[in-house]
Formats: sequence, C-alpha cells, structure tokens
Amino acid sequence: MFSAKRRFDNAYTSAKVIDFDDSSKFIFFSDCHRGDNSFADDFANNRNIYFHALTHYFNEGFQYCEIGDGDELWENISFKNIFEVHQDVYMLLKQFHKENRLHMIWGNHDMVYRDPEYVKKHLSTYFDENLGEDVELFCDIKYNEGIVLKHSETKQEIFLTHGHQADWWNYTFWKWSRFMVRILWKPLQIMGIADPTSPAKNYKELIKIERRIKKWILDNNNLITIVGHTHRPRFPKPGDIAFFNDGSCVHPRSITGIEIVHGKIALIKWEISTKEDGTLQIVKTILEGPKKLIDYKTE
Repeated sequence: MFSAKRRFDNAYTSAKVIDFDDSSKFIFFSDCHRGDNSFADDFANNRNIYFHALTHYFNEGFQYCEIGDGDELWENISFKNIFEVHQDVYMLLKQFHKENRLHMIWGNHDMVYRDPEYVKKHLSTYFDENLGEDVELFCDIKYNEGIVLKHSETKQEIFLTHGHQADWWNYTFWKWSRFMVRILWKPLQIMGIADPTSPAKNYKELIKIERRIKKWILDNNNLITIVGHTHRPRFPKPGDIAFFNDGSCVHPRSITGIEIVHGKIALIKWEISTKEDGTLQIVKTILEGPKKLIDYKTE
C-alpha cells in the first residue's frame, strides 16, 4: 500500500493545475484505446459515437480532459498507424489543442507519453500526403500524470489521474505487460481469450485497485478524485468516499464519461439508439447526477 500511496502522492504534487469556476465546462473521457482498426482495435466499434460526442463538446465550448490510455500503444508499436486510420479524430483533437482546451494524462497503455522527447518526436507533426511535407499536429503538447482542477472562488480541488498508480503490475512492470500483450494476448483476442493483466477483465484485481484508490482519497481529506483504468463507472453520492470513475470508450456499443458543467458533475453515456421509423441516432443520457460540486466539499 505504501508504494501505491507514494505513486498517488507524486502524481498529485506534480500535477498540472487548471483554474475553473462555475461558468466552466469540462468533459472527461479515458480508456479510448485508439488502435489500428484491426480486429484488436476495441475503439473502432465506438469510433462514430466518440467522434459525434467530441464534436458536440467542441461546438459547445467544453474543455476536454483525456484521463489516460487514449492511444493503444501496447498492441501497436507506432502512433503513425493509429493516426492514419483515425485521422479525423486527431484533427478534431487538434482543434481543441489550438484553442487551449485539450488536457492530456498518460496511462499505462500510453505510458511512453511520460517522456516529453517521445511526445515531441511522434506527436508534434504528421506527414500530409497532399502537401508532401510534415505539418503541425500537437505542437508543444504536454502529457501529465495528474491534473488538479482548482475552483477560483471556493478553492475546491478535483484530482484527475489514470488510476494505474494503484496497480503495481501495470505501473512498475508496464513494459513487461506491454510485451505480453503484443506477443501473446493480442493474437489470442481473435479467439475470445481476454488479457488477465487488465483489471477491466479481472474482477478481483479491480476490487483491490479501487480499495487502494479509496484509501488514498480518505487519507487526503476525501479529495474528489476522478480516474479511469478499470473501465468501471463510479459516481458517489455527496458524503460518500469521493471516488469517481469515468468508465471507458470501449463499452459494447457505448461510451461513458463525466461532465462538469456550471459547478455540477454528472456521469453520462453516449450510445446508438433506434428511432420509431427505424433510423439510428446517437444520443446522450445522464446515468448519475448532476450533483453540485460544492456538496462534496469538506472543511
């Protein structure tokens, strides 16, 4: 437990701080696992839902926080292959970045992004085939282990991090896990065999991870903490342990996230639904909330 505590402490004390107020609007997604559009690309099934939702949030003036595992860099060696098949998604993220509305956190599946030089080399530009030259993509983008949202009036804080700090195997030995996924588990996915190193597919490990995160939250005056990693949405009531999880973007035929809008927090889901005339539409539903952030504030 000490190691998990130390890792969370380090993520919190080194976190990027973003000031906000009751006029601010944020959307938090994690665990997109954007891949190469192969049979192993879990993101591909929900790509249209995600793009529609992200377009909505861009047009509505939201800030976008991606809480880790945005890119699937365990199964895929190169970001270039991922970018080529999901280029429209990255062009939209580029627009968020140009308007200073994009905030990125690295998780275990994109832990290579904790190296600023790696990020600069691979994410700053891309090759435009029409122009025949490299053009800007995410120039000067910074990936963080943690982000703290700090209310400019109430001084209330919200801590964002991926959550794999509570998962010693996927934090300390992530390179070994990556090796196992690339060599063994990715080929076995086509046969329906799940990766046992993933807490999203190992319920006993998931419970242990959640218990460690909750312990850290209580040790830090019940600080509102929003994570991903386990893919299991969590939304506590005011007065309970302030442990939130935005879920993932790889649920079957749906994605989940957390919104903060005008001082209120809500757990939301985007999914495909059928109209009475048989046509399909992408709709958002509120699963939990909205609740006032101030109701979670402790003295």
